[in-house]
Amino acid sequence: MKHVQLITDGACKGNPGKGGWACILRYGDYKRELFGSSPHTTNNRMELAAAIEGLQHLKERCSIEVVTDSEYLKNGIMTWVPGWKRNGWRTSDKKPVKNQDLWVLLDELVSSHDVRWKWTKGHASHEDNNRCDELASRAAEEQISSEPSRTKLPY
Repeated sequence: MKHVQLITDGACKGNPGKGGWACILRYGDYKRELFGSSPHTTNNRMELAAAIEGLQHLKERCSIEVVTDSEYLKNGIMTWVPGWKRNGWRTSDKKPVKNQDLWVLLDELVSSHDVRWKWTKGHASHEDNNRCDELASRAAEEQISSEPSRTKLPY
């Protein structure tokens, strides 16, 4: 099984506001940077989008280390999603889960791989996380994408 590292970040200018996401896929010497934007979104949706986009670019089952500076993303997929699923996508106080559409998609993608989640401090010493932050911020500001012809997902 291929061992891949996926580094992710999301950004938002206003919350809600203009958003951007970015990820870096690493496999051996291979490195691919991906980024995109949404005209009206939230930071949390952009964090989810970065992970989803990276996972969607993998063509086969892989062993993946996802590196994120988002505790929302890491805690959500590792801790909260199983309970939300058991509760019909409701929180502990019986309210609908925010960003359920993206959590469902992320959960489906994660189930196709062997995924480990690693948190890193944002804006610190992780070079690839800093690069993702730069790309996501630029995508948010300029409303650009690394793949302009791709089908837009609901970010």
